[in-house]
Amino acid sequence: MARKRLIIEMGMGIDQHGQEPTVAAKRAVRNAIAHNALPGVWEVAGLNDPDEMIVEVQVAVPYPELVREAEVLAVLPFGRKTLTLESGGMIVQGRAIPSLNDKNDEMLIAIAAVTVLIETE
Repeated sequence: MARKRLIIEMGMGIDQHGQEPTVAAKRAVRNAIAHNALPGVWEVAGLNDPDEMIVEVQVAVPYPELVREAEVLAVLPFGRKTLTLESGGMIVQGRAIPSLNDKNDEMLIAIAAVTVLIETE
């Protein structure tokens, strides 16, 4: 079986308070898939179940080693999902607000690419 890309969506997510790279990564993935519909999965690719899609997620985020991978993949409603994390994104100096559980004044920005593939013969 060969894999063919059907769509690639990109997104950005920010955690302004709390310094949680998982939050930024989840928001980036949610942003990437927020405005799409995939009728081609059924009408063109001929899949019968959305879980037959292969969904590859790449996220560049500060502190990737702290990302809770299962939480990021849970943003995706369907598919056979994988996640690749890499160091990247951006750290921007914000303002620490103790009542928002800030550890410091960092705002974390993540970027994501979500690729949907199908298997063909």
